[in-house]
Amino acid sequence: MKFVCRSILGVDIDKGLIETANWNLRRISRTGNVAPESAKVHNSSDSTTQSCREEVVSEMPNGNISKHEQPDLFEIVSFRSENFVQSTHRYTEQYDTIMCLSVTKWIHLNWGDDGIITLFVKIWSLLRPGGIFIMEPQPWTSYRKNRLVSEVAKENFNDICIYPEKFREILLDKVRAISAASAMFFSSFLQQSCCKPCSGACR
Repeated sequence: MKFVCRSILGVDIDKGLIETANWNLRRISRTGNVAPESAKVHNSSDSTTQSCREEVVSEMPNGNISKHEQPDLFEIVSFRSENFVQSTHRYTEQYDTIMCLSVTKWIHLNWGDDGIITLFVKIWSLLRPGGIFIMEPQPWTSYRKNRLVSEVAKENFNDICIYPEKFREILLDKVRAISAASAMFFSSFLQQSCCKPCSGACR
């Protein structure tokens, strides 16, 4: 595997997507088609590249070359169907990297500003010191296109005060200063401080 990860956990509320992910994991494990770019060793003497199926070679921070046995994907990669925002599941580990790609809109439309703040606080609490959070928020125009998918989404859309362009500011200046236990209180504080007042007109 390219980054020699010790563990990878994928979480999604959609059980169908989790089943598809597990099916793909089994397929990849059977065919052995795992990160072909990482399973190559460069020979500097003749500038040729040869395949290395049994082990992965990576460069360590000190410049040395370290060889790792190709790991069993099932021991590293796992998927779980879960409502991350509302779940009371207690994670016992922290992570070096957390990715949140194209899901903030759906959390926002289904759980409003409180849901977004809860998401950010939980993610922040799960990151190790120096960890990386990679987020791909959808633009506000995408919110408009999907605001009528349900009555809940329509109502939350009209009440949103924390817009996607504010996510970075909130993450850097607000969320890291609080704990997960303060999520609901903090969201109320944001609504009071960011909007005048918090209503459909604050857009």
